[in-house]
Amino acid sequence: MTKPINNLTSKKNPKKSKIHLNLFQKVLIFIAFLIISFTVLPAVVVLFLGLLPTLTIVVTDTKNINKITTIGCFNISGVMICLNSIFNQFQSPNVFSITDNIYNIIIMLAAAALGMVLYHILPDIFAYIFKNSAQHRLKIINSKLEKLKENWANIMPEDR
Repeated sequence: MTKPINNLTSKKNPKKSKIHLNLFQKVLIFIAFLIISFTVLPAVVVLFLGLLPTLTIVVTDTKNINKITTIGCFNISGVMICLNSIFNQFQSPNVFSITDNIYNIIIMLAAAALGMVLYHILPDIFAYIFKNSAQHRLKIINSKLEKLKENWANIMPEDR
């Protein structure tokens, strides 16, 4: 007699490879991030303040990738406008002039707001356009059917 093979025991569990860092590597990475942050502090400050709407969407609505992508792309485009002036004159006091200027804040946040508006409004606009197009095609088809009915009414006898 043969024993039935148990499928549960015959399957091998594939091990997921996880990267484990020791304490020295973690400290080294943390120091590298600190050095980079202090080296480009104006850019880090503007990026943090400018990308707050995107960070908020990422934290609150993690499963809606389309929303994150739309708002994030528009938000990044608004932040890049303000980062351009930092990269042209790269100085630490310049960051406060950028963040203190209300027009720069409005540009960064309005770009995210435009992304939010487009995310909510654009599907409705396309649905309206497609609905009107379908109704127009339906009217054309109905008028052609009426013409065919009139043409064939003289040829075909009525059903009795």
